[in-house]
Amino acid sequence: MKEMLTIAMPKGRIFDEAVELLRQAGFNLPPEFEDSRKLIIDVEQEQFRFILAKPMDVPTYVEHGVADLGIAGKDVMLEEERDVYELLDLKISACYLAVAGLPNTKMNDVAPKVASKYPNVAAAYFREQGEQVEIIKLNGSIELAPIIGLSDRIVDIVSTGKTLVENGLVEYERIADITSRLIVNPVSYRTKDERISEIVDKLTDVIHGVRS
Repeated sequence: MKEMLTIAMPKGRIFDEAVELLRQAGFNLPPEFEDSRKLIIDVEQEQFRFILAKPMDVPTYVEHGVADLGIAGKDVMLEEERDVYELLDLKISACYLAVAGLPNTKMNDVAPKVASKYPNVAAAYFREQGEQVEIIKLNGSIELAPIIGLSDRIVDIVSTGKTLVENGLVEYERIADITSRLIVNPVSYRTKDERISEIVDKLTDVIHGVRS
C-alpha cells in the first residue's frame, strides 16, 4: 500500500495549475477536486491528503511537519525563509517581483518609504542597493500606497503589469523572477524518501516534456 502523504497547497491560480500538473504526471485526482470547499481533501486512491491554505502559510505547515510537501511561490519562499527543502521548480504561475511607483517621481531624500506585503524581500533589496528606507507592511491593495502618499515606492508581484497601468503606476526595477516550487519537510524527506522521489520524478518528466 502507498504511504500517505500530506500536501499543502494555496487556493487560486497556483492550485489550479498544480492540480493540472499532477494530473499530467499520472496522479488520479477526482474531477470534482477543484470544486470542493473543504480545507482538507483526502484522495484515497493516491494516498494523498491536501491541506488548502493561504499562500504565506504553506511553508509554515511544511516546516512544522503537518504537511510533508507543499507547493509555494518563490516569492513566499524568499519572504518567509522557512526551514524546508526546495525540491523542484514546477515552472507554473510565472510572475516577478518589482519595484513600482508613480511615474517621473524620485524617492524622498529625507525619509523614503516603501510599502509591500513582502517586507523582508523589500528591505533586503534596498539594503543591497545601499538605500536606507522605511518599510511599511501592507496586506493588500499595495498599489494604493503611492497614490495616497503613504509611500514613495511599492514592492509587489507583477504578472501582466495591467494592474500597475490601471492605477497609474510604472515599474522601476525588476527584483526577481517567480515560479511555484515543490518544497518538503526535512524529516519527511528522509523518512518518506521513496514516495517523494517517485512524485518528483513524475513531475520532472512532465515539466521537461518526457513521455513514458
